[in-house]
Amino acid sequence: MGQLATALVTMILGVMGCAAYFYGSNFLLDKIFPTKNCSANVVTKNLRTSNAIRPWLFLGPAVLLLTFYLFYPVIESIRLSFYGRSGEEFVGLANYKWLFGSDEFYESFRNNMLWLIVVPTAATFFGLIIATMTDRIWWGNIAKSLIFMPMAISFVGASVIWKFIYDFRTGGEDQIGLLNALVVFFGGEPQTWLTIPIWNNFFLMIILVWIQTGFAMVILSAALRGIPDETIEAAVLDGANGFQIFTKIMVPQIWGTIAVVWTTITILVLKVFDIVLAMTNAQWGTQVLANQMFSWMFNGGGDFGRGAVIALVIMVLVIPIMVWNIRRANAEMEGR
Repeated sequence: MGQLATALVTMILGVMGCAAYFYGSNFLLDKIFPTKNCSANVVTKNLRTSNAIRPWLFLGPAVLLLTFYLFYPVIESIRLSFYGRSGEEFVGLANYKWLFGSDEFYESFRNNMLWLIVVPTAATFFGLIIATMTDRIWWGNIAKSLIFMPMAISFVGASVIWKFIYDFRTGGEDQIGLLNALVVFFGGEPQTWLTIPIWNNFFLMIILVWIQTGFAMVILSAALRGIPDETIEAAVLDGANGFQIFTKIMVPQIWGTIAVVWTTITILVLKVFDIVLAMTNAQWGTQVLANQMFSWMFNGGGDFGRGAVIALVIMVLVIPIMVWNIRRANAEMEGR
């Protein structure tokens, strides 16, 4: 109850502070550049000046805070990567030598590459198929709502749900895990799914695909609705079947949107660690870079130098994709 009260007070103070800043800055601007009891030339000049300054008064604090929160962690991570466990002893390139000689790092990197290949592709593919199919049925909006619903669940919450699906019970107990219950029903032997090498990574990926398919579906559904009906009608008149219309008419026209969705999910995959931490705690060969960074920095490792090096690796992987995504989005907005 105390935390809720603190959160509410913080929100109210934040809103009041923003309102006070808004009215206060406008009041000062009107005082510095008055428009009353002045000549026409002065009024015109003051209006032009105040209109040029006013946007920066409101954007300025946000830009400064965003710049600080973007650049300070990067600079501090670079600094810490040359220091030891406590962040005080300079060790030079020792952390980088450890990184490239660590089997755990290569396991994490390999698993991340596997996630990058499977999750964005599967989520985008299923989102596109579902978006296309649900636009053709009368209960499509209901289906979209149900498919989009996992987006409202946190990664940890989704992991708890899927733990009940993969659950395994020993000693002849009834299998309450959905997957094992189905296996037993059809005469098979229950399995500890999350301990099976390689395959356990795919079982974890299914969770993120389940969450992100709704996101891909919503974005791609909006893009499909923007396709001119004339192109579809022309293809039908030319004798194209449904598959040809989908692959040769619809997909090429929304290819830019598909690429943006794919890269957005890719960036998310590089940062994901909640699912791995909650489901397996990175055991049985399921370690990923973000979870390895977290483990070294906070979860018993306590080595800020090694954690910072792994953070820089993630940053180097994310930045090119993010830059391409932004440039592609800008090109889409400009109609190129």
